Amino acid sequence: MFDKFKDECGVFGIFGHPEAANMTYLGLYALQHRGQESAGIAASDGERVRISREMGYVADVFDSRTLSELAGSIAIGHVRYSTAGESKLANAQPILIDCAHGQIALGHNGNLVNARELRDELVGQGSIFQSSSDTEVIAHLYARSKMTTVEEALVDAVSQVQGAFSLVILTREHLIAVRDPHGFRPLALGRLDDAWVVASETCAMDLIGATYVRDIEPGEVLIVGAGGTKSIRPFPPARLSHCIFEHVYFARPDSYVFGRSVNEVRTELGRVLAREQPVDADVVVPVPDSGVCAAMGFAEQSGVPLRMGLIRNHYVGRTFIQPQQSIRHFGVKVKLNPVRSILEGKRVILVDDSIVRGTTSRKIVRMVRAAGAKEVHVRISCPPTISPCFYGVDTPRRTELIAATHTLDEIRDYLEADSIAYLSLEGLMSTVQTERGKYCSSCYTGSYPVPVPQDEARYLQLALKLDKSEKPETVAG
Repeated sequence: MFDKFKDECGVFGIFGHPEAANMTYLGLYALQHRGQESAGIAASDGERVRISREMGYVADVFDSRTLSELAGSIAIGHVRYSTAGESKLANAQPILIDCAHGQIALGHNGNLVNARELRDELVGQGSIFQSSSDTEVIAHLYARSKMTTVEEALVDAVSQVQGAFSLVILTREHLIAVRDPHGFRPLALGRLDDAWVVASETCAMDLIGATYVRDIEPGEVLIVGAGGTKSIRPFPPARLSHCIFEHVYFARPDSYVFGRSVNEVRTELGRVLAREQPVDADVVVPVPDSGVCAAMGFAEQSGVPLRMGLIRNHYVGRTFIQPQQSIRHFGVKVKLNPVRSILEGKRVILVDDSIVRGTTSRKIVRMVRAAGAKEVHVRISCPPTISPCFYGVDTPRRTELIAATHTLDEIRDYLEADSIAYLSLEGLMSTVQTERGKYCSSCYTGSYPVPVPQDEARYLQLALKLDKSEKPETVAG
């Protein structure tokens, strides 16, 4: 409905808790913003791994009966948005297999850039795939490994894949967390009494009362078992490339990601934006909910008062029935409504976190004008998005990104705004850059830290003049 990059996936795992499945259910609830297409939980009682997964929200997929059947003190969970593979049950995670190394369940956040190449090789060697998800490639590599132990087979498998992967893995007796050597996607480690917890974001730990301990380090494989934890680092050193968009948009504001408070980073983005791109106006209005933190920072720095001039309807489901005769901007109006008493006669600074195609931003500007705003000045708390992502974010082709194909003046005219300005890349990096971490900014620069398949890059970056019946299937993680 909104013209945003789609959330990737969220993963959760817990070891040593008598209600592991219930804790995982709660953890997935907190991570629902990272994926709304499917949800799944796998649990082990030490003898057998059981799994339940369905299409839909966490609350729709699980009930007390379903959770009671997932017995055991170890569990992992996954919420999915399909960046690789179609949106269908076969692609829901965790993936569960039984092979010579025993039962293993996998949940994956990220995207493997060499998945298609590996898949073709595996199919040529006789492997039969049940899904179009890149995660299944890891499962096949694990099952075919000649290594003797679970640990060795897993390291053998993940050492063959390239790209972004934060994994939670369940065997009958272990919880395993794996993070790619570039550290693209977040993965945190926590403690709940005697239990260990791993999660994509710390907000999932907050919900169940767990304490954040540290991040799973880039390139780390952490194995949790009855004897405690064991950390190994099987990957050669690689350039750190944390996803900057986690701070800009994806993560929940109450989370800590890559060691930083998301709320504080986003608020600082707004402050820097106000210093870089000031405008004489009467009121700062955030586009809810993603623009709120930056708008607060912008208002604080500029001295222009912050008012909630757009109200979001939080009770809109994934689908709604369109009226027979179309209402102008219906898709946006069902989710946002302007507050005329705040906007009428005012010079408005409209703050949002990003613009992708610009279609929704244009409708919002029109909505604010229709409510009586005298001027509308758009301010974006990140740089212009000019390139698609290949590391676990669902992005359109380059030709569909408005900043890649239009000048700033053209974007302003398309949005029907009085002015538009973006945060600079230098301003963005100044808020997050630390001695510990480096960030991937390929969506703003077109410079990719890990080489991407040329056929996929060509598809995403070029305009293909195909009608819907001709459009090839997009496969990503």
